[in-house]
Amino acid sequence: MLFSKKLIYFAAAALMLASCCTKEESGIRRVSPLSEGMDPVRLTLIDSAVNASIAAGEIPGAVVGVVRNGHLVYEKAFGYKSLIPEKDTMTVETMFDLASVSKCVGTTLSFMQLVEQGKVRLVDPVNLYFPDFKPWEDPETHETVDITVQDLLTHSSGLAAYLPNVSAYIAEFGINSPDSLMMYISTRIKRNFRPGTQQLYSCLNFITLQNILEKVTGERLCDYAQKNVFDVLGLKHTTYFPLYGEAPCRPGLEELAELCAPTEEQADGHVLKAEVHDPTARLANAGNSGNAGVFSNVEDLAIVAAALLNHGQYHGKRILSRLTVDKMFTVPETNAYEVARALGWDTYYTGPYTSGDIFCLDDVRGHTGYTGTSMILDPNTCTAVIVLAHRVHPKDEGSTGRLRSVIASIVASSIL
Repeated sequence: MLFSKKLIYFAAAALMLASCCTKEESGIRRVSPLSEGMDPVRLTLIDSAVNASIAAGEIPGAVVGVVRNGHLVYEKAFGYKSLIPEKDTMTVETMFDLASVSKCVGTTLSFMQLVEQGKVRLVDPVNLYFPDFKPWEDPETHETVDITVQDLLTHSSGLAAYLPNVSAYIAEFGINSPDSLMMYISTRIKRNFRPGTQQLYSCLNFITLQNILEKVTGERLCDYAQKNVFDVLGLKHTTYFPLYGEAPCRPGLEELAELCAPTEEQADGHVLKAEVHDPTARLANAGNSGNAGVFSNVEDLAIVAAALLNHGQYHGKRILSRLTVDKMFTVPETNAYEVARALGWDTYYTGPYTSGDIFCLDDVRGHTGYTGTSMILDPNTCTAVIVLAHRVHPKDEGSTGRLRSVIASIVASSIL
């Protein structure tokens, strides 16, 4: 009997090991929460929170992932991938329009590579790359102060948050006009305050970073990020979707497009799918944009999170050096106290609704996306929380603000 029990035990262990190895080959390793010091029963409270949000009509569906110590300990899909033109059930493979989470996953990770390679400096003025880029000018003394790369990354440049009127811009410059867009930002957009003294979240900061990267590398941002970040990490379901006849940044985009959750129904009845929701990114920058445009799924974002929590490396593949990651997550001391952002990442003081109530909030880094996405990283516990939802489907009427925080608190309280 004892021998029989041992055979059963070893057979079960072998099956479990084979299963883990198979999944690890295809991406990140899935393990039980308990094996990484987390309470699996408490984690199931995530299910109740997401289902309640769906029942309240805040979101049609979602996928949630939790990473601990480089492993995926929770991964679950809820609700519907689409409601129109037909209902389709959500799966964990579903890809989402990350919206402003693209700023971290695409632009920031790519740009910090240029910084660590010495190709760009954080103190560089933007007009070093674009001579027509206007400085801030004091309205009383007419003193001028250049806007720097660091100002862009920390949203302390003073640039206006967005194009004042996207429709008017398109009427003047046409669809897919990235060169005109950079000229417009350089010469027409208001500078609201002295750089480095305040913070004003601005998509135009990251479109400017995109243009610096493209000028330095000679590559589109979507191509650079694909080759130097996404492909290096082995991400199978992360990419930009260039529009309007632009060349694809990777093969197989048609198949990946079918995995995408749709976002908002347009006035003409067209439902955006594998087309970036953000109007400036979609209409002026053809889907290749520094402020938005990355599509991804929970497994790939779990790998990104695992790499960053492991000092820039995942399974021997390095995207950033240890010190570069540390620098990226640090709030610059040279900025005024009122500027609480790290380089390309939110802190608790710029995105408190994301981190919940229990994590040590001073150290959590993350970002949210307008469509309903978010990712937070806690280096103290080597934990990441990924919430992928499309609150803008089918209308821009949903909400994920409270849900993100609730899930973060549940995850933090699950750590034993």
